[in-house]
Amino acid sequence: QVQLVESGGGLVQPGGSLRLSCAASGSIFRGNIMGWYRQAPGKQRELVATITSGGSTNYADSVKGRFTIGRDNAKNTVYLEMASLKPEDTAVYSCNLNQRAILYWGQGTQVTVSS
Repeated sequence: QVQLVESGGGLVQPGGSLRLSCAASGSIFRGNIMGWYRQAPGKQRELVATITSGGSTNYADSVKGRFTIGRDNAKNTVYLEMASLKPEDTAVYSCNLNQRAILYWGQGTQVTVSS
């Protein structure tokens, strides 16, 4: 079994910053991909960013230059540093682990950008 636990969401003003963390536990294997997705009210879930165990990253165009994904393989943890936040970044952010063609999801953490 694999469990993902996110932390770090909250309310922030436009232009502010937040850092999300996601810790994976259980049977974690090398060669996986970890990432962050988000879902705003009334919208479909969308990719935010992913990172391979080797450190290769991929970002949605809407967050490039503002968000940075990183990971600590020793701790099976992935991070999302979010800067210059906009109201349109408001969503539930969920952590994802893709290993051996199986997808695992965290419970999600709310990020609200509002003045």
